[in-house]
Amino acid sequence: MAAPRKKPARPARKSEPAAKGPPAGLPAFPGDLAGAVKYAEPLGRHTTFRIGGPASVYFTPATPEAVGGAMAWAREHKVPVLVLGLGSNVLIRDGGFRGLVIQLGKGLDAVSHRAGTWKVGAGLPTPLLARRTAEEGFAGVHRLIGVPGTVGGAVFMNAGAHGQDIASVLISATLLDPKGRVIEKACKDISFDYRRSGLEGHVVLGCALKLEPGEPDRLKSEQAMLLRRRREGTPFDQPCCGSVFQNPEESTAGRLIDRCGLKGRRLGGAEISKLHANYIVNVGNASADDVLKLIDIARTAVFKEFGIELELEVQVLGESK
Repeated sequence: MAAPRKKPARPARKSEPAAKGPPAGLPAFPGDLAGAVKYAEPLGRHTTFRIGGPASVYFTPATPEAVGGAMAWAREHKVPVLVLGLGSNVLIRDGGFRGLVIQLGKGLDAVSHRAGTWKVGAGLPTPLLARRTAEEGFAGVHRLIGVPGTVGGAVFMNAGAHGQDIASVLISATLLDPKGRVIEKACKDISFDYRRSGLEGHVVLGCALKLEPGEPDRLKSEQAMLLRRRREGTPFDQPCCGSVFQNPEESTAGRLIDRCGLKGRRLGGAEISKLHANYIVNVGNASADDVLKLIDIARTAVFKEFGIELELEVQVLGESK
């Protein structure tokens, strides 16, 4: 038998040279803030969809004070701001974001607890919080084990899963308000709704949660079951944003799209998932435009078939190319 032919090696993709300064029209970003700054940084590297054009200025702060300094610079120079966590639940358009992108993570991910009160930084991934609380015998956010995002994002959009949401256990949120002041806001003073908090214009820096004691083995067993279901029923390990549409009262968005025969519908590098129709996956170099066209196809089909207008859960941000 002849030896199998080797596939020719793909030529290495040339990387774009890093921009050394801000684009024309933007002042230099302050150099004394703790963290790292990049210019013309592709946001597809920092979103779970793996889609998104460049940010004019991209900053990863190392302290809450650095967040305040970056926001103050943006206010002074009238620069638009976008705050990201893990980059889930967003679709960044192909033209990117012409302004400052602040991505919260390391440095804002501290976690501590005493007597059932957990204090958590906005940059901590929600699945890590869910796992740690379960391991230490606390219930209340353990079912959020599969929610792809940070705690700050979870508060900002009132993230939830399997009958739990962040608002139900929140005591208070630490916020940077639109005037640059750090404030503490009690849960009762936040206008929570389904996947909404009413905190537009604020940056979540952290929160305090009230969790109840639970049996660690039972909580971890429940998490394992939920993760198994999630892997079996959703494109858990493919680039996507999470759920694209909110569930209407009449049914679930996934079921309605499926009944329109749209599972597996592909356009460019984007596809309505074969596993769950309320997920659009990036199956290979998808553009934001590919995804937006599939969104329009699904919304139009569901409205035509059932008279139901699907509302987006994913946030569409940035500029067209």
